[in-house]
Amino acid sequence: MTGEHASGPADLVVEGCTVLVHDQGGGIRFEEDSAVVVRDRVIEAVTSAREAAERPARERIDARGRLAMPGLINCHTHAPMAALRGIAEDVPVEEWFNDWIWPIESNLTDDIVELGALLACAEMISAGVTAFADHYFAMDRVADAVVHSGLRANLGWAYFSSQGPEGRERSLDFALRRAGDADGRITTSLAPHAPYTVDDADLEATAELAREHALPVHVHAAENRAQTDSSLERYGRTPVGALHRAGLLDVDILIAHGTGIVEQDLPLLQQGGGRIGIATAPKGYLKFGWDTTPIRALHAIGIPVGLATDGAASNNTLDVWESMTLTALVQKSAERDPRWLTARQALDHATAQSARVTGLGEQVGALAPGRRADLILVDLTGPHVRPLHDVAAALVFSARSADVLTTIVDGRVLMRDRRLLTLDVEAIAGELGARLPDLIDRGHGRRIQEYDAGR
Repeated sequence: MTGEHASGPADLVVEGCTVLVHDQGGGIRFEEDSAVVVRDRVIEAVTSAREAAERPARERIDARGRLAMPGLINCHTHAPMAALRGIAEDVPVEEWFNDWIWPIESNLTDDIVELGALLACAEMISAGVTAFADHYFAMDRVADAVVHSGLRANLGWAYFSSQGPEGRERSLDFALRRAGDADGRITTSLAPHAPYTVDDADLEATAELAREHALPVHVHAAENRAQTDSSLERYGRTPVGALHRAGLLDVDILIAHGTGIVEQDLPLLQQGGGRIGIATAPKGYLKFGWDTTPIRALHAIGIPVGLATDGAASNNTLDVWESMTLTALVQKSAERDPRWLTARQALDHATAQSARVTGLGEQVGALAPGRRADLILVDLTGPHVRPLHDVAAALVFSARSADVLTTIVDGRVLMRDRRLLTLDVEAIAGELGARLPDLIDRGHGRRIQEYDAGR
């Protein structure tokens, strides 16, 4: 468990906790009475509390009764859509887009985007999320919110073919300008919206740009079975087939949702030459009456699946803890098998697999020497998690995001004992609230796009 013991005091020692540790084979175990030592924003050692007590440190956190684990990663969201939480409920996805979301988004201003992103960052820090992958508009302002909040993020500026080449060029410009910002906490992607809003020529051009500039791609695809069926009827190929035809499965790609992935897609995904990952956001699928992401079939061909929330306009929260619980439960129901998906598997999806999906697999996702110091402390003393017969089951099926007491990113404490240290929620919400009447007006008849999943 130990790492090299460098000279001089460590920056931070989190001591006396139980630590969630990933085995080399992908298994998860729990080490009691342990400690995490942080130096220069990196985990220097995961060791015993006794050994850590002998190490000098600039800051120490008494974590007795707590569990230290990798921070959760939200693999697909639209952070500024926190401003639209609860605006369009109990409607089919076509009505959700065409009558509500896309008319309202035509009112967006850069200030609203940043305020929504700041509110989302506060929510995610409070829920133990230390990194997120975002796909939206006015992304310079989202990047500014990430800088301010202290979180880690992969960001992509979304575009449609209806915008002409300017949309794709804007996405590339942003990806090249902001990569490495926030002391390296910001990475970037190209962000075509989806095969039904981005035509084949633009998808092919995106693949070329990804290869030329060594950029990953973040895209919605096969969001539901209706999209897949409509694409097959109109074009004789699935949305995943469209990505394959464009060359996008041969670059690093994050595919959001994939509940419409069908058996004929699996060989295309398995043979793809890029790093392919899927993000699943089960709460929204339940709300829209969709199927779920076929995680078991994807697991069988070696495709990692990370956990996500999508935007708060469809998911209502940015709570990856809730996504973790729902993923385990929905998978058991979908597969009619209580042995799939286990609590330990759910924890792996929330941490190590989510890191791989977002391209951060060598940096975060596990508490190990050399990884960035992104970790959270979870309270294990509440009556709803005791007694601790099975720590993994307690985390996935009993604990909740409010049990996260402390959130640390790059060795910096962003929340301590439930108190946010980088963001003022009341100030953000108050400023956003003053702008909501203009934002939610739909009387103008405009919309940024039209939802037609079969295109």
